[in-house]
Amino acid sequence: MKSLKNIFVSIFIAVLLSGYLLSFLPDNIYAADNSPNKDTEKQSPNFVIIIGDDSTYLDYGFNGSPNVKTPNLDRLANEGVRFTRFYSPAAVCSPLRQALLTGLYPVRNGAYPNHAQVYAGVKSLPAYLKPLGYRTACIGKTHFAPAENYPFDAFFKMIEQNENKNSNELQKIENFIKESGKQPFLLYAASHEPHSPHNKGNDNIYDPKSIQLPSYLVDTPETRSELAKYYAEITYLDWQVGRIIQLLEKTGHADDTLIFFFSEQGNDLPHAKWTLYDAGIRVAAVARWAGKIKSGTENAAIVQYIDVVPTLIELAGGNPGLLKTGRADALGNEGFDGKSFADILLGQKNKLREYAFAQHTGRGINHGPPAYASRAVTNGHWKLIYNIHYDKEFYNAATKNAVYKSWVQKGNNGDSFAKEQAERYVKRPEWELYNIDADPYELKNVAGNPENKEILSTLKTELAQWMKQQGDLGNETELEAYKHQTGKRQQKAETENDQ
Repeated sequence: MKSLKNIFVSIFIAVLLSGYLLSFLPDNIYAADNSPNKDTEKQSPNFVIIIGDDSTYLDYGFNGSPNVKTPNLDRLANEGVRFTRFYSPAAVCSPLRQALLTGLYPVRNGAYPNHAQVYAGVKSLPAYLKPLGYRTACIGKTHFAPAENYPFDAFFKMIEQNENKNSNELQKIENFIKESGKQPFLLYAASHEPHSPHNKGNDNIYDPKSIQLPSYLVDTPETRSELAKYYAEITYLDWQVGRIIQLLEKTGHADDTLIFFFSEQGNDLPHAKWTLYDAGIRVAAVARWAGKIKSGTENAAIVQYIDVVPTLIELAGGNPGLLKTGRADALGNEGFDGKSFADILLGQKNKLREYAFAQHTGRGINHGPPAYASRAVTNGHWKLIYNIHYDKEFYNAATKNAVYKSWVQKGNNGDSFAKEQAERYVKRPEWELYNIDADPYELKNVAGNPENKEILSTLKTELAQWMKQQGDLGNETELEAYKHQTGKRQQKAETENDQ
């Protein structure tokens, strides 16, 4: 009996010691090696990310548009949080999407011109989520490369209203969700809408003559006609969003899924896409997570696309601070450029970063210039734009279309605003400074005002430090853009821009 008693005492002491030693281990040992925590796997949320292609942040009902009908997105915003200072790090599709999926700014990950590819070894969201127990699917537009850097488990076409086109796609996506069982899943749904040509949706619901134009656009019949067709396609996008929400409800995942909706860079009218004005890099962003995110709220924290990946990793049970991204920055840091905003989503904080940064590479865009690079920084109140090739003329697909030509014609006919807006689109100064609070459409460059000397200096310093950290050499980086595009694009761009 005495020996048996000693055995029990020894076991008791061993248990106490093991608990004491375990207290010195990290709180989440699975996060350290990015493996799933089997005990909490069932509690991990599903993720749905929906992107609206080539759309300006202003052009959604939930974001205050007096024109556009977006009932499904309005509902999503009413049931979640709307971000009022969410920014894209780029003003064209491919760099923006690859920054979102990698958590790295475009120059650092390599995909900084349009139609680009990231460096070998750069990791992306599906690669980070898979070890955490997630199944991942990409729906719709990809616009990322190379394929091996984006290891989604499945690819589906986007849902369409035309039953003869992609008619089985919704069922395939439903099957993917059901097959996931208790495994959490990611749906990355990238619509092709409202990218031009604007030929989907019912444009009869928008009367061009009744549209209220944002004050940075020149009022011409061509502008109004194009906006009516573009707005119709946003409403078509809203229908797609509604179908995805219905699918989550049908499969019983309405409440255990965090849904994001983001607009992309702006539409293809002048002063939006291809520019670093707010119409080109500010994002209409909402998030809904039943029981976690307070309904009908707004948050003014400065957030960027690059912050999405570390946020989802944290919410999935991982530790983004311990991960290597596959591409060090110019200072040797191997972690993310992005920061987790999980606390902001849950309403526990309202500040993430002091500044947001963005870049645009003109070299390699459709009908673009041989070189025209711009960089920008904003603190949410002031915006500084650095036009590296200010001594050159900027041009692209927009300067060839009927809308821009109507602006030029109206200016030639004596309209001073039309003349100014048409001219400042193609010819810009080296430095542009805007007081966003007083001038939200960035119509008045105040870089030369003596009273703005301090903020100008501060923003120049911040921008220079960011470019250094990214390894961004300005003109030299711009001229190397072709090397970062996909093969056929390299050849086409070199031919176009050498003419």
